[in-house]
Amino acid sequence: MSRLWYLVSYVSWIVGEILRGSVAVAAATYSRRDRTSPAIVEYRLRAETDLEITAMASSITITPGTLVVGTAHGTLREPASLFVHAVFAEGREQVVADLTEMEDRLLRATRGRHGAEGTPISRRNGPDEEFADGHGLRLMDEYENRGEQEEE
Repeated sequence: MSRLWYLVSYVSWIVGEILRGSVAVAAATYSRRDRTSPAIVEYRLRAETDLEITAMASSITITPGTLVVGTAHGTLREPASLFVHAVFAEGREQVVADLTEMEDRLLRATRGRHGAEGTPISRRNGPDEEFADGHGLRLMDEYENRGEQEEE
């Protein structure tokens, strides 16, 4: 039941952020002076499942004034990252703080009261030695094996 409450709370909060972002973009559009201060930041995610990562990227992109411009696949040693463009950045630290607040709220909605410290509902399949999904490692092994076969 608490997870449902956190989900409703998150949806309400994101709707408020969409409205606030819309007002900021409209004000900047019709203003004679330049109100923008764009920045691109790398945000390392605590989200682990595909659902959480997709929901985070979608929440950022749906909010006016922000856009996910790239992603970096996570490994067992490094978390996945999103590269976020913010039009109205007061500073890179502020953008990261705002994204952290968004992710905290999202993780409470998906994991319950403990949020980021909670256990994800389902983890990605098949973590291997280096890559979370193993695809890159398999490609590297195939490439190395092909080179060894050509030498013989």
